[in-house]
Amino acid sequence: MSTMKLVAVSGGLGHPSRAAALAKAITEAIAARMPIDAHAISVADLVQDLAGVISAKSAPASVSEAVTRIETADALVVTTPVYRGSYTGLFKHLFDLVHHEALIGKPVLLAATGGSDRHSLMIDHQLRPLFAFFQSLTLPLGVYANDSDFSNYEVSSDALKERIQLAVESGIGYLELRG
Repeated sequence: MSTMKLVAVSGGLGHPSRAAALAKAITEAIAARMPIDAHAISVADLVQDLAGVISAKSAPASVSEAVTRIETADALVVTTPVYRGSYTGLFKHLFDLVHHEALIGKPVLLAATGGSDRHSLMIDHQLRPLFAFFQSLTLPLGVYANDSDFSNYEVSSDALKERIQLAVESGIGYLELRG
C-alpha cells in the first residue's frame, strides 16, 4: 500500500482550537490504520492573508500553498466550528478558492465542533452539500463534537474517541483506494 497524502483543514479562527484538535485526533486515527503523509492547514493561520483574496491566482503565498495542498491531496479531513448553524465564513472562503474540479472523487471525512449537540446536523446540512458541489466522496460518517468532549483543547471524551474510530472504520476502504 502506498502512502496517502492526507490534508486536514481546520476552520477554527483562533488558537487553540477545538476544531484543530478534532482534526488532529482524526488524522492520528487514520495514521494508525494506514500509511499517510499528513499536512494540517489551519484557517486561523491564514486569517490575515485570506481576507480580501478574490482569486487563488492573486493570493498571497500562504493561501496559494494551502489551496495547492488541498487540490493535490489524496484525501481530506475537514473540521470547522459551528457558528450560527454553519461553518465559518473564512473556511468557506478558503474553499471558494479551490478549483471546482480539483476534489472530484476525493474522499473527505467531515467533522464539526459546537457548543451543544443541537448543531450536530450541520455536517449533513452544510458540509455535505459544500463537498457535493465539488463532487467529492464524502465518507459515510461525520464526526460531531461539543465543547464537553474536550479538556484543554484536547479530545478527552471516550464517546468522541469511539465516534472518531467508527468514522475511520466506516471510511477506511475508501481511503485505502486513494492511498
